[in-house]
Amino acid sequence: MLDSLAPLPSQRPDRGARLSPRLDDFRVPAGPIRLPAAAEHRLRVHTGAPARGVCGRHAFVYTRGVLDLVPAGASDEWCSDERTDMLVITLPSALVQRAAAELGRSEQGLDARCLFRDPRIEHIAWALDAERSSGGGALYAESLGLALAYHLLSAYASSTDGPTRDRRVFSLSERRRITEHVEAHLDQSLGLGALADTLGMSASHFKVLFRRSLGLPVHEYVIQRRVERAKALLLEGELPAAEIALAAGFAHQSHMARCMRRVLGITPSALQRAART
Repeated sequence: MLDSLAPLPSQRPDRGARLSPRLDDFRVPAGPIRLPAAAEHRLRVHTGAPARGVCGRHAFVYTRGVLDLVPAGASDEWCSDERTDMLVITLPSALVQRAAAELGRSEQGLDARCLFRDPRIEHIAWALDAERSSGGGALYAESLGLALAYHLLSAYASSTDGPTRDRRVFSLSERRRITEHVEAHLDQSLGLGALADTLGMSASHFKVLFRRSLGLPVHEYVIQRRVERAKALLLEGELPAAEIALAAGFAHQSHMARCMRRVLGITPSALQRAART
């Protein structure tokens, strides 16, 4: 039996931020496998070709997107008839604690669940993997991580505590402070934790109040502000596109182009051509 798995080497950066889930790719050989217990909750997402196996007395077939939820403190054993590829998403304790606090839960326990499908979890998992591949900033990954923790605690928690009710929004001074802070630091990494600290709030509470107050998720607001800055610099025509991308806070030029196309429906080069005509 293989008692431990070593993640595949990858050129894709893993930010390792305190509120960002850790993503590891594994190529699991055929045969008996044991996943040792860990202090953090883990999600296994099957990413490869269909693979048959046995867990206990139950035969199964892994297909792409099939999920296994392994709670903190739990181990898992199974036997695979074929080699299988999987993505393991590890949720930092701080992330789960903040999500639980926002939901008004005193505990963060999850129930083990094997071989299930959940479209919301799959969507977040693929988005996290894509963001890791793109090399973008930590803010979107943190937002996805909190969304994943919220959903897991709401749908698969062992605790039965109910959510709290809070309809507060930012005061005018809080709104001004956070928007001015974003504008002043657009060219830097803007993580949820650092933004929340600006107002002395937890990241999870800040995230909810931000969307309630400004009508957009934090990461979407930051992207829109970065796109607007990049647009203004592109129209000035004094800097090359690569420098503009960095000045607006994008990871690289293609990251800027992708976000600009999504927000404005136009590429940087097309924007500059239109301005010259």
